[in-house]
Amino acid sequence: MEFLNTTNLEILNRGNEPTFSKGGRSEVTDITLGSLRLLESIIGWEVSSEPSLSDHRHNLFTLRGSVPVRLIRNPRGTNWGSFKEELRDWLERGPEMDMKSEAGLGLAIHWVQQALILAFENNCPLRPVKTGRQSLKWMAELESLRRVRWLFNACRSNKNPHSWDLYREAQRNYRKEVRKASKNAWRAFCSSIDDLPRSARLHRALSRDPKIKLGSLVDSTGRQTQSEGETLELLRTTHFPNSGVTQEVAAPAAALLTRCPNWRLATRVVIFRSVEWAIDSFAPYKSPGLDGIFPGLLQQAWEVVIPYLARIFRACLATGYVPAIWR
Repeated sequence: MEFLNTTNLEILNRGNEPTFSKGGRSEVTDITLGSLRLLESIIGWEVSSEPSLSDHRHNLFTLRGSVPVRLIRNPRGTNWGSFKEELRDWLERGPEMDMKSEAGLGLAIHWVQQALILAFENNCPLRPVKTGRQSLKWMAELESLRRVRWLFNACRSNKNPHSWDLYREAQRNYRKEVRKASKNAWRAFCSSIDDLPRSARLHRALSRDPKIKLGSLVDSTGRQTQSEGETLELLRTTHFPNSGVTQEVAAPAAALLTRCPNWRLATRVVIFRSVEWAIDSFAPYKSPGLDGIFPGLLQQAWEVVIPYLARIFRACLATGYVPAIWR
């Protein structure tokens, strides 16, 4: 077990500003400690003048140092003209696509997928993420209650015990209203979500926190679900009442692909217009699947990629084979 060596710590408190105030008593009871290694990186230590909703006041300081920058690609900033030309070049330089075998069909799908991703990455550079928390909407009610700051300064100056009672009462009211405003804002935000894309974004934001898990739901009888399995089952039966759980169908062997596939039927079913309609039915910036392709890539270069997609879909329909990359 390693013990903290207090001989290597320094007190960062500066001045004689009290960090604790209650009644007529103000003291410096809160101290901030920092190691010698970080001492030069910690600057601007001070006691905040903002109300802390507690008898202890906030201690603020700035930690100077390098911050890792997270880089992402914003699809809305893509150079679509250059993307289309580069995608056309990648597809034309591809290998001969023989889709009458499992290996040939898998190679064709892999090449189209890689061409889309490479053309997108080359025309949508990485950019740093701008992070920041959205502050609570400041309402007139909160602004009027925020006078606890001036009450605190008045209590420190006149030393009147009755003034401290007024300050504590105003502090309790202010803390209560801030919590109520936070809950109401979150409830209003959740109630305003009425479509799948926004709910999916909310789900992704919540899933980043490992402590947040799927909670309980109340069924039609008023009973709450007791496990994640029951919750998921309730969601399935509620939104998809006629659905059922089926076993995964094994992929056909490669030899089955040579059994007289009905290519004429596949050609009549899969036409360019139907593929274009399917692509346009999605929102352009819908989250990509495991293959990393989102609908906007196909929609921006539909005249380039649809001939390849139509051939792939016809081969899958004619042979009855679903490639492993799509399963």
